[in-house]
Amino acid sequence: MTMQIQHLRYFVAVARAGHFTRAAASLKVSQPTLSKQIHSLEDDLGAPLFRRERGGVVLTPAGEVLLPVARRILADADTARREVAELVGLRRGRVRLGATPSLAAALVPPVLRRFHGAHPGIELHVEQSGSQDLVRHLVGGELDLALIILPDQGTDPALLAEPILRESLVLASAREEMPGPVRITDLRDRPLLMFRTGYDLRDATLAAFRREGVEPSFVVEGGEMDTVLGFVEAGLGVALVPGMVVVGRPGLHATPLAPPGIRRTVALAHRRETPPTHAAAAMRATLLDHVAEASLPPGVERSALER
Repeated sequence: MTMQIQHLRYFVAVARAGHFTRAAASLKVSQPTLSKQIHSLEDDLGAPLFRRERGGVVLTPAGEVLLPVARRILADADTARREVAELVGLRRGRVRLGATPSLAAALVPPVLRRFHGAHPGIELHVEQSGSQDLVRHLVGGELDLALIILPDQGTDPALLAEPILRESLVLASAREEMPGPVRITDLRDRPLLMFRTGYDLRDATLAAFRREGVEPSFVVEGGEMDTVLGFVEAGLGVALVPGMVVVGRPGLHATPLAPPGIRRTVALAHRRETPPTHAAAAMRATLLDHVAEASLPPGVERSALER
């Protein structure tokens, strides 16, 4: 077999774009060159990888099997290049960090400021998304580290996820409209602002309402974190959010929830079988140092950290 890293890189680009022309443009190669490389890979594997459909291409069963493997191989090759570069003395590298929207807004900025001050030559790439997407990108080798919300049943076995914080959700409102703590049943007829599908907060909120047999009354659905907080500040409704995102926003009031409340575990995750690069290990250390030293808002507590 003469399969090369370049073949896999082209294959992943076509799979991502769903179209040969768009993939060729993203790779800055001609379409005939790209098609030739894909045909060569298919010849090596003995199976077609794409099926043409109206408007583009889709993966065949063989392509679906190859895609996660190709992503891991490319991620490992990229890691190897960066590790060797560091070992021969190049003072540069890259960290790809993922975080949920609430953590990206409240926790990540001071960590990045601290890290950049200590390692100015390291490129920082931040992806903001829901935990499910972040887990998938970690497993696929597209991220080095990610701050995720740990499900009760644990996360993907391909990952190591170390709990770092436990946080409580609070009721965010434009003013103190009811004495706390507030029960979920108290929100039966309150206009509720709801996050878009894919947000961990959406799932946690809906699960809490279901447990109490309450039907939520949505006034706006589908927002991102900053959008929802802006709607709350404008007085459109209330939202259940992590207490840390309310800190520093004088237009918001946080009311605690009555026991048992809604609690979540924040974890720092990376791939189990791939040791972090030197740069990613330095980012992990910086983040853990910040969590250990930072003044935490009410409702947030540290987990036992391994240093």
